[in-house]
Amino acid sequence: MNAPYPAPGGKIDESLPLVPVRVAVLTVSDTRDEESDTSGHLLAERVTTAGHVLAGRALVADDRSAIRAQVMGWIASGEVDAIVTTGGTGLTGRDVTPEALEPLFDKTIDGFSVIFHLVSYQSVGLSTLQSRATAGLIGGVFVFCLPGSNGAVRDGWDKVIAAQLDSRHKPCNMVELMPRLNEV
Repeated sequence: MNAPYPAPGGKIDESLPLVPVRVAVLTVSDTRDEESDTSGHLLAERVTTAGHVLAGRALVADDRSAIRAQVMGWIASGEVDAIVTTGGTGLTGRDVTPEALEPLFDKTIDGFSVIFHLVSYQSVGLSTLQSRATAGLIGGVFVFCLPGSNGAVRDGWDKVIAAQLDSRHKPCNMVELMPRLNEV
C-alpha cells in the first residue's frame, strides 16, 4: 500500500512489514451523532486504510468526565495502543478536550502541537491559532487530540500522526518506542 506521506525529512521503507497499531477514535461533540460524525468517520477510515486496527470508536459530549471516562476505559482495557480524538480543542466555553486529558498525561508530546500548527497553517492560515491540538502519553498509550473539522483530521492524520504510527517510517517512529513506554 502506498502511504499518503512521508512527512518531510522521513521516508517509508517499503521493504519492511507494517506493524499494525490498535487505534481508538473518539469524537467529542455536543452537536454530532453517529450519522453526522463526518470527522470521526474520516478518521476511522484513515486508520484502517493505513493498515491499522480500529480498536474502538465512540462519540461523547463536550464534558470532561465523559471524555476522561472513555479514554481511561480504553487505556485500562489494554487493547489500545493509540487514541485519536477529534473535536473539543477550540476556544469556546464548551471546548474542553485539552482540559480533560492534559492533566492525565504522564508525558506531553510538545512537538505534536507545533508540527500540527505548521501543517494546519498551510491549509487554513492564521485560523490555526483557534486550535489547541495536543498530544501526550497516558499509561503507555499515545493520545492525540485533533480539532473537529474534516480538514483538521486530514492535516493531523495524513501529515503528522500516520507517519509516526507507521513502523516503517525512518529514521524513527513512535511504534518502535511502544515496548519501552512503561519502563521504570
